[in-house]
Amino acid sequence: MGNGVREGAVAFKGQDVEPVPSTHLPAEGIQEKKKVLNSLMSGALAGAVAKTAVAPLDRTKIMFQGEGPWLLLLEAYRLIYHTYLNEGFWSLWRGNSATMVRVIPYAAIQFCAHEEYKQLLGSYYGFQGKALTPFPRFIAGSLAGTTAAILTYPLDMVRARMAVTPKEMYSNIVHVFIRISREEGLKTLYRGFTPTILGVIPYAGLSFFTYETLKKLHADHSGRAQPSPAERLLFGACAGLIGQSASYPLDVVRRRMQTAGVLGHTYSSILLTMQEIVREEGLVRGLYKGLSMNWVKGPIAVGISFTTFDLTQILLRKLQHSPGLQR
Repeated sequence: MGNGVREGAVAFKGQDVEPVPSTHLPAEGIQEKKKVLNSLMSGALAGAVAKTAVAPLDRTKIMFQGEGPWLLLLEAYRLIYHTYLNEGFWSLWRGNSATMVRVIPYAAIQFCAHEEYKQLLGSYYGFQGKALTPFPRFIAGSLAGTTAAILTYPLDMVRARMAVTPKEMYSNIVHVFIRISREEGLKTLYRGFTPTILGVIPYAGLSFFTYETLKKLHADHSGRAQPSPAERLLFGACAGLIGQSASYPLDVVRRRMQTAGVLGHTYSSILLTMQEIVREEGLVRGLYKGLSMNWVKGPIAVGISFTTFDLTQILLRKLQHSPGLQR
């Protein structure tokens, strides 16, 4: 992703443009497959590392979105500490296995799709080998997030259920699928899907857009092609802050619809869910419940995710191009 990924790929392809051989096309195909595989592996690792790092905060955020008082950071830390005292240290990561089952394919698909959409849009707009302009940059991010969300949504539903229910209710991921299907119907696995997609478009679009834009501005003003890891973390944190703030109300609606079956509510549509939340809890206290936690969790998670992806991509490319691994 970003300047480093694109520059490496373009430089490598530039070595193969001689019109000599019949072996050119197969070689190019092999390089494309390697590029896709690298993106999938880097994305999977990025998602796993980022989500594991913020899992206790993530679980707390979901609990506050489902029900409870207006989230202040002090209350969140009290809840984490209370959970630790009563259920043990590892209970703070309860549901993280379900999160990994969803996050690893989600992040792999999202980052890989983003690289492919950047390439497609670059070809369409004539920016091959160069950074995209702002609008295509936003579109690439939105399409990547939408693609990943469509393919992995039921796993997100399972994660939300495991995070807000006691251990006795669901013993494992498969048990969640079985009980939801039997007791609430298969359609329940896609409850909250529409607000998810509507939220992913601005969230993924703005996150990728902000990160790529900050990297480009950094390269233009510093004269360095690659930012340092600390700078990548900072750019990713800014991206997460902007992306999550813009899409937050739809995230609250999505969680409410996903957990409605176990929390005693019935939400039939996005608008009715929003109306009920606003009527019962108010506009700000309802639709932005948990946002203060997101301002802590989101920048950390997104910063780690983008940084891990970029550095893993660079490492894999160096390993593949090292003399010992050449054909």
